[in-house]
Amino acid sequence: MLEHQNAVRRCDRDRASGSAFADDDGDQRDLELEALFGGARDRFGLTALPGNLRRRELVEYYARLSGRDIRDLVFYFAYGLLKIDSFCRSFSIRSRSSLFSMHSYSRMRSPIGGWRIALALAGSLALEGGVVQWVADHRRHHAYADREGDPHSPWRYGETVPALTKGLAYAHLGWMFNAEQTPQRQYAPDLLKDRDIVRLSKLFPMWVFISLALPPVIGGLVTWSWQGAATAFFWGSLVRLFLVHHVTWSINSICHTMGESPFKSRDHSGNVWWLAIPSMGESWHNLHHADPTCARHGVLPGQVDISARVIWLFEKAGWVRDVRWPVASRIEAKRVEATANAAA
Repeated sequence: MLEHQNAVRRCDRDRASGSAFADDDGDQRDLELEALFGGARDRFGLTALPGNLRRRELVEYYARLSGRDIRDLVFYFAYGLLKIDSFCRSFSIRSRSSLFSMHSYSRMRSPIGGWRIALALAGSLALEGGVVQWVADHRRHHAYADREGDPHSPWRYGETVPALTKGLAYAHLGWMFNAEQTPQRQYAPDLLKDRDIVRLSKLFPMWVFISLALPPVIGGLVTWSWQGAATAFFWGSLVRLFLVHHVTWSINSICHTMGESPFKSRDHSGNVWWLAIPSMGESWHNLHHADPTCARHGVLPGQVDISARVIWLFEKAGWVRDVRWPVASRIEAKRVEATANAAA
């Protein structure tokens, strides 16, 4: 317990000074915290932690380690505005989780100014749920990846072919109809304190209407015909959402059952190359679970990562800060071969 408290104090000092993850010592503290959290989680579970190891602390600091947010917000939020009809080149910047504070503690400290709300709004138009609930689900997924407690693991029912087939269907779509929803107060307490984000999240039904209605309205006005409106609704609303959702759900299902795993992780995450372009780089999923705070998932030669390039552009424009880019020594140390050699 004293070891955990010391690690937490070091992270607090880093966050106060703005130097977290700035050097090799930061990397070491990252690994220490991940190990400590994993041990506490495996021994006690998030719902039964000892009194002096506060659940809020673990959620907060693990969120920093599993920094998928801002980069996910570069997949969920830019992707959310994608209009496949004549608006295929629309600006979009998808960031599926929280560019506001959740995991973004790690990837980049947080989008600056109005970009926080703009990205959250754009992501909401992808119709993948309210921002706060999305973040809570994602944090819980990283805490229990492919173990009991993971909200959408394809390994939920076992490892046999019938069990895995059932699990794939559940991870791809079925989990969203589970009556047991991830508690927001437990996994996203920081976002619940952000009035702007909470207000935006509560307005999700309105974003659903706008996301579906905007393409046909634009199509009808441009062509001044009902046929133009109907065509825009089919391509810009229905087809767009079909593709966006199934690509996103494939990360939960396909990328946790197949693909290469060149990096050591505690789950079944794999790299699926043929999903790289449509997923904007999210399908290089193995590194994301091996090194959740890294802003780039496709770190190996030939791995196209569009989300990482968008984050890079945002950083150059001054819209985000404290982005954590891959470090060669750290990436090499996470390779399966390096881990096996170290164990030997």
